Amino acid sequence: MESFETTRLSAERLREGHLAELVALHLDPHVMRYLGGVRSPEATRAYLTTNLEHWDRFGFGLWVLRTRDGNFAGRAGIRHVVVEGVPEVEVAFTLQRSLWRRGLATEITEALVDLGFTKWHLLSLVSAVEVQNVASRRVLEKCGFALERQVIYQGEDCVVFRRIGPPDI
Repeated sequence: MESFETTRLSAERLREGHLAELVALHLDPHVMRYLGGVRSPEATRAYLTTNLEHWDRFGFGLWVLRTRDGNFAGRAGIRHVVVEGVPEVEVAFTLQRSLWRRGLATEITEALVDLGFTKWHLLSLVSAVEVQNVASRRVLEKCGFALERQVIYQGEDCVVFRRIGPPDI
């Protein structure tokens, strides 16, 4: 799936050409506060490479988000992760600071959940969020995720939220 749209956002499959936009996003200390801290351009290049490989391997991953007027809005996606040694599929979202508190994170998360369950028939989705990231926790709760447990994930004190897919009928 190369692209999709929500009411206010368009999502396009992550590509090499998105590097400059990702670097700018990853250099914002406010955006990266709960994502392990600011990433250097080199670290962002490695991040991009890893996520492009995820697309090649699984057929889904991160999308770059744009507002309706075409401006870069952030990144979001569905990706395989390992949490405390257990393979999971995670919903992730990161928006530019200028777009916070507008409901866009909820909008893109709802779209990703729908894709995960209807297109890829995933059984459940998780999201690991730093304990202090109240805004992201609220987004997940609005999208039907339930707090499952507290973990150390990527060296940070996090909570795992889970949403179980609809039962097959």
